[in-house]
Amino acid sequence: MSEDAEPVENISGGPGSGGSMDTFEPSENETRAAKVVDRLGELYWQKTYGGQDAFECLVRTILSQNTSDVASQPAHDALMDRYGSEEDEVDLVDALADAEQAELAETISGAGLHNQKSARIIEIAERVREEYGGEDDFDAFVREEPAEAVRETLLAMNGVGPKTADCVLLFAGGRDGVFPVDTHVYRIYRRLGIAPPDADHEAVREVLEEKVPKGKCGFGHTASIQFGREYCSARKPACLDGPEACPLYDLCDRVGVEPASGDVVDPAETVGS
Repeated sequence: MSEDAEPVENISGGPGSGGSMDTFEPSENETRAAKVVDRLGELYWQKTYGGQDAFECLVRTILSQNTSDVASQPAHDALMDRYGSEEDEVDLVDALADAEQAELAETISGAGLHNQKSARIIEIAERVREEYGGEDDFDAFVREEPAEAVRETLLAMNGVGPKTADCVLLFAGGRDGVFPVDTHVYRIYRRLGIAPPDADHEAVREVLEEKVPKGKCGFGHTASIQFGREYCSARKPACLDGPEACPLYDLCDRVGVEPASGDVVDPAETVGS
């Protein structure tokens, strides 16, 4: 994810993002990861997710790769305006499978890597049409089949990585126990000391999905992104300004952060030091 300016509220999890506000009891699971997510739920929002159209969610997440919500959201809106007309009952899978790549690339140009992303979106749309027929059947597959089978299928698509697959499972499938790992989540939970400092993205996901109660993984993901933007940035985390500056200070090992000197490195760089 780039360091572009971000919105005040996380588009994926903020008030206008879809999903239902909910109230969760404090965790009986006393892991530090569970305590972190509970505190983030007090700081931001507690929501349950699911119900987004699966194919549109997949496309939207591809557009968000290697860029910010500020850039990807207008690209998504432009794509839907051109190819996703509900009034004409257009199937988005058909529309994008038949799209001219140059036109699609121009439509989504604001999201960055538009030539690469347009080619991937068309290829995936063709595959979904061939294997599922259209939006509705793909939706049913994502919502009803076992989560691991859906994840495996999504990961086999060109341009779909673990975070993209997990976002589809969460935001479209409404699957409990899915904690997508983006750049912010990856940084935060290694810096906290909850995941090993040299863990890869998949290892961080496994730790979080094991230690965070299943019903809280969704808002844990989105609230962690917001926390990364507001407090736990890559270069200048709030803890450099002292304990009172960060609401998670007492739960954090600050791996790779040296408040006395102001030095901040990736947690992996601390291994063996």
